[in-house]
Amino acid sequence: MSPVLAGALQLLALIVALGLAHRPLGDYMARVYSSDRHLRVEKWIYRGIGANPAAEMRWPAYLRAVLAFSAVSVLFLYLLQRIQGSLPGSLGFSSIDPDQAFNTAASFVANTNWQSYYGEQAMGHVVQTGGLAVQNFLSAAVGIAVAVALVRGFSRVRTGELGNFWADLVRGTVRVLVPISVVGALVLVACGAIQNFSGIHEVGQFTGGSQQWNGGAVASQEVIKELGTNGGGYFNANSAHPFENPNGLSNLFEIFLILVIPFALTRTFGRMVGSLRQGYAILATMATIWLAFTALMMWTEFAHRGPAFDIAQGAMEGKETRFGIAGSSLFAVATTLTSTGAVNSFHSSYTGFGGGITMLGMQLGEIAPGGVGSGLYGMLIMAIIAVFIAGLMVGRTPEYLGKKLGARQIKLAACYILVTPALVLGFTAVAMALPTPGDSMTNSGAHGFSEILYAYTSGANNNGSAFAGLNADTQWFNTTIGIAMLLGRFLPMVFVLALAGSLAEQKPVPETAGTLRTEKPLFSGLLVGTVLILTGLTYFPALALGPLAEGLAA
Repeated sequence: MSPVLAGALQLLALIVALGLAHRPLGDYMARVYSSDRHLRVEKWIYRGIGANPAAEMRWPAYLRAVLAFSAVSVLFLYLLQRIQGSLPGSLGFSSIDPDQAFNTAASFVANTNWQSYYGEQAMGHVVQTGGLAVQNFLSAAVGIAVAVALVRGFSRVRTGELGNFWADLVRGTVRVLVPISVVGALVLVACGAIQNFSGIHEVGQFTGGSQQWNGGAVASQEVIKELGTNGGGYFNANSAHPFENPNGLSNLFEIFLILVIPFALTRTFGRMVGSLRQGYAILATMATIWLAFTALMMWTEFAHRGPAFDIAQGAMEGKETRFGIAGSSLFAVATTLTSTGAVNSFHSSYTGFGGGITMLGMQLGEIAPGGVGSGLYGMLIMAIIAVFIAGLMVGRTPEYLGKKLGARQIKLAACYILVTPALVLGFTAVAMALPTPGDSMTNSGAHGFSEILYAYTSGANNNGSAFAGLNADTQWFNTTIGIAMLLGRFLPMVFVLALAGSLAEQKPVPETAGTLRTEKPLFSGLLVGTVLILTGLTYFPALALGPLAEGLAA
């Protein structure tokens, strides 16, 4: 079977699996976040944290809860790393340096999972499972909670109440993420991923000599890192490591885990606003962009030039032979169009255009389908902008889902879409201008610029993947990327929740003959165009200096 045909069959199998999961999972999540019933274990958690799950919150209170919980999480994870040397199960590893501990704590709480350390050579069992894996669950649940709050803003009338953050956080963790993760971990173990708490072993090599390997609760962390669109690997090689991702079947399953909740949330959205067609319109937009990026990535990586490419049947540099070009391309697009950041190949080794596709996927705002929760609310913000543009064309006050979009709503949406580009381009410009960050670059020219642009794009958009040619374990990069991750995660949430509160206070606007039909294919096309044009206008000059220049010169 040709590699191209194998890639097409993998893509088809993935689409079928996502289609089969879309309806039941989307409906289930809608019931979870609309129910007034609390499970016994949830009641125990509420009593333990002193929360009243029945108390409704307006957007300032909801935001304060999000920020307070996340701040405590950063502090806890930072302290856990700083005392690692004194903890049991540390495997003899010392405590993490302050700047790297801050970067890692900010990274995992911000659902970024950027790693400037070698996991198997730095983190013991307690930090990996009690710190990093726990935050994989909680940061994902925070993202879903904020998305659900925005959906409630559209569905509620004349009330500023958006639900209860603590109830949303606990339900998302207990009822959605944990059950799927248990089943998913069993599947990965069956595929060959390891799950243990063994110490360090001396392993012989085929070429002579030996090296040290440690085990760990890898399968359980692998499943939530993909399911929660987190991305932090137990090992430095991430999902290219055979202990995390043993074969082609596990690879396809992990891609499915990355995409299943973000795509299913569009049906949850349709259920909660009372119009499944609105959810299908958002789904169609996300799927169109995802399929287009996947096709472009496979084309540019299969388009071989020269004898070496002819023998390998494509650009195999930096890719695992057990996954091939198709499995690597599918994974790369899935992980950069969501906020996952897991990698099963080295994006730095992709063709110039292939590396640009991964970068552009993050720069879209990771909304196709995007991160768990963040993809949905990011696409809804883009939908508001698209409705506003359509309103300008016909001279009507824009309306979306029965809510008027006035100056306040448009300003909040505009602030949302300006935050991450400002962080990415600002930090990249400073890093290129200063001499010290440049010492971390192993490549010069367009590719060297792409390494730094990719790093801040990944950090500010809460992705976490890297080009791998940049030494980011320095005080400069640990600190600035940590700041970019925190601001890129929580500043947009401020605007999202403020927008949700303003929408919830409105009364519905009756539909008229002049109302834009936002459930139609025409609107999906407008939304795709809005996403691409806004991103292209913002990032095109920077992309032209990096991946585009490299691709044209190849």
